[in-house]
Amino acid sequence: MNLLSIGGSDPSGGAGIQSDVKLFANMDVNCFTIITAITGQNTSKFGSVEPVSIKILKNQLDSILSDFKIDVIKIGMVYNSKIIKFLFKELKKLKIPIIVDPVIKSSTGGMLVEKSALNDFRKYMIPISTIITPNKFEAEIISNSKVSSSNKIEKIAKKIQSMGAKNVIVTGIENNKNQIEDLVIEKNSKYSISNKKIFKENHGSGCTYSALIAYSLANKKSIKESVKFAKDYTVKSIKNAKKVGKGIPITNISIGDSLKKELSLEIQKFTKIKNIYQTIPECQTNFVTSKIKPKSTNDIIGISGRIVKAGTKVIVAGDLEYGGSKHVATALLTVNKKFPEIKSAINIKYQEKTLKKISKRKFAVANYDRKVEPKNVKIKGSSIKWGINSAIKNSQNSPDIIFHKGDFGKEPMIIVFGENPKKVMEKITKIV
Repeated sequence: MNLLSIGGSDPSGGAGIQSDVKLFANMDVNCFTIITAITGQNTSKFGSVEPVSIKILKNQLDSILSDFKIDVIKIGMVYNSKIIKFLFKELKKLKIPIIVDPVIKSSTGGMLVEKSALNDFRKYMIPISTIITPNKFEAEIISNSKVSSSNKIEKIAKKIQSMGAKNVIVTGIENNKNQIEDLVIEKNSKYSISNKKIFKENHGSGCTYSALIAYSLANKKSIKESVKFAKDYTVKSIKNAKKVGKGIPITNISIGDSLKKELSLEIQKFTKIKNIYQTIPECQTNFVTSKIKPKSTNDIIGISGRIVKAGTKVIVAGDLEYGGSKHVATALLTVNKKFPEIKSAINIKYQEKTLKKISKRKFAVANYDRKVEPKNVKIKGSSIKWGINSAIKNSQNSPDIIFHKGDFGKEPMIIVFGENPKKVMEKITKIV
């Protein structure tokens, strides 16, 4: 996945280009950058701004667009009219989703766009935006109107949409329930997504939010799904904000680590299930989860060893690593290619009593027969891929369970699938 971030340089790393690079790298995304302005700032104060020349701005843009296929563009700090007009001229012809984060003022007080450029921002930046993400303060400025009892935030959002933005998301709206709302105005719908107010000052949450929306859209998610995803992780980034300098804490998010934490938590729950040792097969158990759109088993986290029996207990023998599993990861990878929503799986011992419980729960079940496996597949070592593909070949819906009854020298097996480790565990607790 290739995302392009256009914006200002923040040497503190809390916002701007540096923030996007950190975030996208953490999600294993190629982040290309075009710098519009150099700022001098830290967590305590804002110094000065120096915009780049149109010559170097053009050179940056030409260099990127001539070499890479970009999935989504995110635009942050644009600073002056020259930059705004140039970007409009160059980007209006592209058929690429553009997320505009209208940064006007930094959290430390610095102006990130010249007042004389605001009219050109309205005229040129808003019309090229697939989604624009102002906070309440920014929405008031770019709409040139104040929120009041007669001029509701929804009216202001629709005014911004009438300027040419396809979709408008106004963030950070406080309601009377001690909540923070994000108001979303799409072409034919409107809705709000809320969370509890967090009483914690931070630097960078706006950049994080718009970057996460860009990431989610690049993964072919809907606007509503993208907003929910961005909201969830931005809230976490604010809660986890770190005071690395003398001033405002910097938002902190780690998508990759969160996958490991999520899987680790469910593995711990699995090992504590009463008599769970009875479900561990001779080849032992692995529990895996994947990134979005895994290309290989190296994009899937699994236990480098296994979950193994130790008498009447089970222990985790190994560490969680990308590429840590081969067999269960291959099964997951194969299912994910047809059903992308399935991103987690675990294998357990084949038992008739387990199948009876599965049947009672009315899970979506598929199976395959290893006895009819082609000899050339066995020789190539592609048994799991062949078996899973055989099982789901005619399936219209994603499977909860896939099993086989084994073959000569091959242990029978049950594999439980789900959207995430938690969903897998919910199924496990119903059948063991």
